[in-house]
Amino acid sequence: MDTRLLVFVTVADKGGFSRTAEELHLTQPAVSQHIQGLEAELGAKLIDRTNKYVRLTKAGEIVYHHAKQILKHYGQMTRLLEDLTQTVKGPLCIGASFTIGEYVLPHVISGFRRAYPEVAPTILIENTQHVAEQIAEHQLDVGVVEGGVDPKLRLEVRPFLADTLVVIVGRQHRWANRTEVEPEELADETWIVRERGSGTRDVADRLFQQAGFVPRTLMEFGSTQVIKESVEAGLGVAVVSEWAIRKERALDTLRALRVRGVPLQREFSWLMHPSQFRTRAMDAFVAYLARWAAEGHAARLLGRDGVARG
Repeated sequence: MDTRLLVFVTVADKGGFSRTAEELHLTQPAVSQHIQGLEAELGAKLIDRTNKYVRLTKAGEIVYHHAKQILKHYGQMTRLLEDLTQTVKGPLCIGASFTIGEYVLPHVISGFRRAYPEVAPTILIENTQHVAEQIAEHQLDVGVVEGGVDPKLRLEVRPFLADTLVVIVGRQHRWANRTEVEPEELADETWIVRERGSGTRDVADRLFQQAGFVPRTLMEFGSTQVIKESVEAGLGVAVVSEWAIRKERALDTLRALRVRGVPLQREFSWLMHPSQFRTRAMDAFVAYLARWAAEGHAARLLGRDGVARG
C-alpha cells in the first residue's frame, strides 16, 4: 500500500497535520514529506494549508475520492488473502441497534470470541436506520438490528431470533400488581418512547395504532436506559424489549405487562450488503448468531428455562 495515500486521506479526514501525525504515529515533518512527495508525483497541489485551516484543493478532492476507494479495496484484498490460510481471523466491523447492542450482543460476542479468538470485532451502536444506512454505504461488515429495514437500501436481511416486548411501569404505578392491561386503558398514560428510526419506537407506534389512540402526552428519549430510569421514577410508561429489563425484573424495580389482544413481537435480524466481500470472519459470525439462538442461549438468559437470571 502507498503510505502517501494513507497519510493524505488521514490529513483530509482529521483536518490537520498534527492530528494525522498522532493518529499514524509519525512526526509532523514526516507527514509533510509524504504530502509533498504525493503532490510531486501527481504534479498537482492537493492541500491548501494555513495557520487556521487545512483544505483540499479541487485536485485534492479528486485524489481523496479515489484514494479512499484504493485504500478500501486494498483492505478487502488483504482480508481475502488472509482467508486463504483457512483460519477465521481478522477485523470484523459490526453495527448494532441499541437493544441488541446493549443487552444481547455482549453475550453473543463473549461466546463468539471463545470460538474464534483471532477475530477482532469492533462495534458501533446506533439506531436501526443508521446501522442499515452504514451497511448500504459499505462502512460496516454486518449489522444486527431489531427494526424494519428500508427495502430501498436493497440489503440482505436474515432474522435469527424472536423478541417479545412488554409495557413497563414503576412499582408504585396502579398497574404494578397486574400482568395484563386492556388496550383502552393505555390512552390516558404519559408515554416515554425512543426516537424515530429506532426499532423499539416502531413497535410503540404500532401499539398506539392497533390500540386505536394517539398518546396525549409523549416524551421522547434517545436511550433505553434513560427511559427505564424515567419509568422507575414514575414519569410514565413505556414499551421495551424483555431483554432490556432482565436486571430490573430480578431486582423488582420495574413491572412488565402484556396488552390483551395486541401481541408485541418482532425479530432480531442480521444485515449485509449483497455485494459485500464476505470474509470468513463475517460468515462465521452470522453462522454463530443462528447457532447461538438455536441452542437456547437466549431462552436461558431470559429465564425461560425456569431459572430467573439477573
